Amino acid sequence: GEENLVLLDGRHEFPFSFQLPQEPLVTSFTGKYGSIQYYVKAVLERPAVPDQSVQTELQVISHIDVSSPALLTPVLRSQEKMVGCWFFTSGPVSLSAKIERKGYCNGEAIPIYAEIENCSSRLIVPKAAIFQTQTYLASGKTKTFRQMVANVRGNHIASGSTDTWNGKTLKIPPVSPSILDCCIIRVEYSLAVYIHIPGAKKLMIEMPLVIGTIPCIGFSSRNSSITSQFSMDMSWLALTMPEHPEAPPNYADVVSEEEFSRHVPAYPPPLDCEEQLCCPVFAYIQEFRFQPPPLYSEIDPHPTDVEEIQPVSFML
Repeated sequence: GEENLVLLDGRHEFPFSFQLPQEPLVTSFTGKYGSIQYYVKAVLERPAVPDQSVQTELQVISHIDVSSPALLTPVLRSQEKMVGCWFFTSGPVSLSAKIERKGYCNGEAIPIYAEIENCSSRLIVPKAAIFQTQTYLASGKTKTFRQMVANVRGNHIASGSTDTWNGKTLKIPPVSPSILDCCIIRVEYSLAVYIHIPGAKKLMIEMPLVIGTIPCIGFSSRNSSITSQFSMDMSWLALTMPEHPEAPPNYADVVSEEEFSRHVPAYPPPLDCEEQLCCPVFAYIQEFRFQPPPLYSEIDPHPTDVEEIQPVSFML
């Protein structure tokens, strides 16, 4: 309630706190076409004088525990593509990939398990990347922005050869946690393993990722133990059947490998937005506003929704 309080000239500080609403709050986020922001505003009302106010941004994080059962399940995909033209078919390129769980936190290195078989006549290069997809929903319309935030390159694979990734790591850079339960903005991630095939469309597998805030208990140690656990177990490759091969491209669309290498940059974009990775320091990556996730031992097992606010000062 209101109180009559007479303040003398000088600086006065009033520490205070308040409890955030009980309903879930969406994580603070600033993206390409929109943002989710929270502010604390203090107003000083004085008779016969205009109100004086100050405002400061309040960062809110909706925690995602990657130890939840839904995020601990492995994700595996398999695909095959025929490479050729009207007059000949050089053979298929097949790709199988797996990650041992769906949820990770910033700073973690994701071990990737993959097998690539090159039965085509081309020299191919497998790569992996993490993509962030921002989806904006307003007035019945949807707008999407997609960008690559990290990538890694594998070895060249000659014609007739096979290569295996036994836990090749791709580190997650500082990015915003996933936002999956907001009606106006969604932030989703995926891990793609893909192959550029000269003279043909790329072969790509995408696996969903969830970037959380509370690390997984069982995987908080170094990834070496994970690698040793999965390194020799490639039996999962047989669990997924490859998709039907794509029809060969038109002969007019196929160029020689020599001409292809002359006109195509060393890192052609796998998707519409991938050229943005070539910009310095990922020009469109949104500013990361969160600290790295705390160690599990630092997590309060009984968190509260009380937000401590710094004292607000006024000069009278």
